[in-house]
Amino acid sequence: MDASRTFPLRPRSSMAAARPSTAMVVLGVAVSAVLAAGWMVYSGTQAQPPSFPGAGPPRPASTGTRDGTPARTYARTPALPAALPWPAAGQAAVAIAGQAGSLRTHGGQRPVPIASLAKVMTALVILRDHPLSGTAQGPSIRVDRQAAVESANRDESTVPIRQGQSFTQRQLLELMLIPSGNNAARLLARWDAGSERAFVARMNATAAELGMQDTVYTGASGYEDTTVSTAADQLRLAEQAMKNPVLRDIVATPRVTVPGVPGTIVNTNKLLAFPGVVGLKTGTSSAAGAALLWAARPASGDRDRLILGVVLRQGDDGDPLAERKAAAFAASRRLIAAARRSLDPGGTPDAATVDRAPAASPR
Repeated sequence: MDASRTFPLRPRSSMAAARPSTAMVVLGVAVSAVLAAGWMVYSGTQAQPPSFPGAGPPRPASTGTRDGTPARTYARTPALPAALPWPAAGQAAVAIAGQAGSLRTHGGQRPVPIASLAKVMTALVILRDHPLSGTAQGPSIRVDRQAAVESANRDESTVPIRQGQSFTQRQLLELMLIPSGNNAARLLARWDAGSERAFVARMNATAAELGMQDTVYTGASGYEDTTVSTAADQLRLAEQAMKNPVLRDIVATPRVTVPGVPGTIVNTNKLLAFPGVVGLKTGTSSAAGAALLWAARPASGDRDRLILGVVLRQGDDGDPLAERKAAAFAASRRLIAAARRSLDPGGTPDAATVDRAPAASPR
């Protein structure tokens, strides 16, 4: 025995008082038996928590207990399969927003140019710094000389705006995200931070905050080949972007008219014409090939779940950009169809509808 520890002895009288009587023992056994019987009836179907954090409330289903009485249990939330129809080239990722452990990736997750997918981060930073709600237009922003001059650039995607024109914050976000106007992106960056360089620092700070460890932004538009990311990082961004109702509304808009800009502005994301697709953004350049970030609802129409996906570096090096765009759209359609079916296995397949796609898409 450890000599340093002592234990006081209980007086004999108190020990005798602590002994339970025979009646008490019998009563305790009876109570335990009743509780155990009740537990056995209930434990026939124990309620289970949601399969994954953030997957939403568990879904009740009816089964029987051991004594034949109905009890409530919970069905597992459908998950994405590991074997998705991945593209033959490049890298890709698919996940269910808010569902931990749902991320599926394909290809080497190494940083590659992402072209205009960078505009999703630009929009997120702008709306964090200058929040909008509902249909609010936000402050008026004057077109400077640089944005007007850049509108004539032939080697990049721009929108025709003139020096001295004024557009609202929301209109410039539309001009950046829907037709992918690089000059609108850089104008917003200068308006927000005073210079594009200062704004890019905010983009990278936000990327670090979101855990995008393999992402570096060097411009607000994505024109620079030095703006790089991975498929997995882009889904982290997409999840945050789709939480913003204004950004979510703009990327789901197939076409729009903006006073001061001629004609109807058509969204570069042709996936919006296909079942369930509600966004997000296209990106194309010689260095990036074709990239496509997308968001879609399950085939059931469940608005509490959102499927996110991205394909990067689609098409073969040396192929015309039109062919690389077509490859990105085809790869995305296959992934969307498979992911939607996996989340609604009892639904009506719509793959045939999804596979009817235009051969190519602009920018």
